[in-house]
Amino acid sequence: MRAALIGMVVNAGLAVVKLIAGILGNTYALVADAAESGADVFGSLLVWGGLSVASRPADEDHPYGHGKAEALAAAAVALMLLGAAVGIAIQAAREIRTPHKVPAPWTLGVLVAVVLVKWVLSRRVNAIGAEIGSIAVKADAWHHLSDAVTSTAAFIGISIALWGSRYRGGTGWESADDWAALVACALIAFNGVMLLRPALNDLMDRMPGPEIVEPIRHAASAVSGVLAVEKLAVRKAGLGYRVDVHIHADPATPLEDAHRLGGRVKGAMQAAVPQIQSVLVHMEPYEPNQ
Repeated sequence: MRAALIGMVVNAGLAVVKLIAGILGNTYALVADAAESGADVFGSLLVWGGLSVASRPADEDHPYGHGKAEALAAAAVALMLLGAAVGIAIQAAREIRTPHKVPAPWTLGVLVAVVLVKWVLSRRVNAIGAEIGSIAVKADAWHHLSDAVTSTAAFIGISIALWGSRYRGGTGWESADDWAALVACALIAFNGVMLLRPALNDLMDRMPGPEIVEPIRHAASAVSGVLAVEKLAVRKAGLGYRVDVHIHADPATPLEDAHRLGGRVKGAMQAAVPQIQSVLVHMEPYEPNQ
């Protein structure tokens, strides 16, 4: 949540700087970049809100907790990226057809500073997202990275426009930064799609990968008294996982001992994968012929 708040402050400042520089420096690429930073502000706000809701404990109306808010925030950020890509592409296409002045050379310095700030911020936020396993925080990191990408594209486009107008002479080079903005839109849209997929997977309760499932299965099988693990279902809820498992044990095991065995299975699973929030153990009699 702290990372999201820092991102909001940085993005708000960069959006203002890029908008002013874009207007005064005659470059739509910077104006489009400012719009992207503005979208980043709302993206960070969504991530902050999603994590705030997801961290709430379970209650009577939400016995399974509020973890889905985190995936919803990630999906919203991804959709914002896609919307920003479409909007910027439409405006860039209009600017290409509209004659305008050559961008001012000093705008390149603004873009270099922006790229450095956003790259550092993206790496920091992505590290936090990977550490806590949050797809919403990772989405916010990709949002920052996409801003760095659009700024890099704007730098290339403005450089081409300045080089062409100075050394090649004539007109027609002014729209190079608009073409750069158009190319950047494709990269932003690609990032949006890549972010939307894991968010939808979490919302649809898709099983996580073997890097999560196999340690859980192995931990359950290794518990003394467990004769077989019949079924194992794992789903992500916010920053943690919820597990349902069917454990086979000796049919002659007393009910109290079976209950204790289930407790040991739960403890072993949570030791193997600390992000597990809850485990539902269903005990069954072991029948080797089945």
